[in-house]
Amino acid sequence: MFEKAEDKLNEAAGKAQEVFGRETNRPDHAAAGAAKKYASQASYAVRDAADTVRDQVSSNPLGGLAVAGAIGVVIGFLLGRK
Repeated sequence: MFEKAEDKLNEAAGKAQEVFGRETNRPDHAAAGAAKKYASQASYAVRDAADTVRDQVSSNPLGGLAVAGAIGVVIGFLLGRK
């Protein structure tokens, strides 16, 4: 739970750094801020997706097992090709 809040806080800090870099004409600060902002957004999205998958699997374990098996078959097929 706290990780999502941390991601949102880092996103806001990255946005502030990006704006600061643009306003002071410092491209290095703007780029670092943008990278921090987008990394935080990606981290938040991954955490949210993981929470959603965890909730779905806990409510329907057989469906989760079927999806995991299907993913394993696809990965095995892709790795087995030459």
